[in-house]
Amino acid sequence: MELMGIIKGRRAVRKFADKEIPRENLVKILEAAIWAPSGSNTQSWEFILVTEKENIEKIKLISPGLFGNPKALVIVCINTERAKKGGREGIEMAKMDIAMASQNMMLMAHSLSIGSCPIVSFNKVALKELLDIPDSIDPKLILIFGYPEKWPRAPGRRPLKEVVHIEKFGEHIEE
Repeated sequence: MELMGIIKGRRAVRKFADKEIPRENLVKILEAAIWAPSGSNTQSWEFILVTEKENIEKIKLISPGLFGNPKALVIVCINTERAKKGGREGIEMAKMDIAMASQNMMLMAHSLSIGSCPIVSFNKVALKELLDIPDSIDPKLILIFGYPEKWPRAPGRRPLKEVVHIEKFGEHIEE
């Protein structure tokens, strides 16, 4: 797929077909994550891959935003000890880093015809206990993955001339 097609085609998918994701595709998705930019190259991310149905079902019980039957989850976390290496802004940079890593994963998944959706509504305390996550690791996001039953339609986007300002706020770009 061509890059702009991948970017425009990625959708939040919540309904998945009953089809397993090959391990090599999950590895490609995770490898895309570690090639995201990282402020001061701290790479303060940690990723927990969950593929066992029983574990996914347990996580669903503590994640009100997690619908459907994904075949894989990636718990996206910040390693707060590594983030401290970024100085005063270390944690803030780490949030941006995991956002970019998450986008890389979702775009790679889409390029492999795998759907994804980011989930932020989950019980962090319960998740940490369930997955034995240490105190220094802060789960921020759950990404769900699976082959879509169907690809959702793209919602409208605000036009460039409305959101892009040239040189100063209020001077809009001409399309």
